[in-house]
Amino acid sequence: MTITEKVAYLKGLLEGLGVDPESKDGKIWKAVMDVLSDVALSVEDLEATVQELGEQVDTIDEDLDALETEYYDDDDCDCDCCGDEEFYEITCPNCDEDFSVDEETLLDGGVECPICGKHLEFDLEDCCDDDCDCGCDCCEDEE
Repeated sequence: MTITEKVAYLKGLLEGLGVDPESKDGKIWKAVMDVLSDVALSVEDLEATVQELGEQVDTIDEDLDALETEYYDDDDCDCDCCGDEEFYEITCPNCDEDFSVDEETLLDGGVECPICGKHLEFDLEDCCDDDCDCGCDCCEDEE
């Protein structure tokens, strides 16, 4: 039973009691029922609006999911924008702060620390022994 149906039921009960609408009590009950009717209609309007908004949010969520899948799950893309590029965490020996570099920067042999500005050089020649677990492509070239 909806709120408006419940209010209509209460109005019917009030009319069935035979309360004179012109008496003091009848005027109060009539005003209370009018307010309840208005509130019930407002609640129904709000419920309908919330349901409509919920459906729109669901549609937007589905569209966003499709866009995310299309944009982020593109395995055929070779560009740097898709997140396929590997990054390596470096700890600066000068400032002890961590930052990340991509594989190309690592293979170039050096980079400036973005925190303190000190130039860091990478010597990858010694990392390609049998116990290497650095994960870079430089070891694959040696084999």
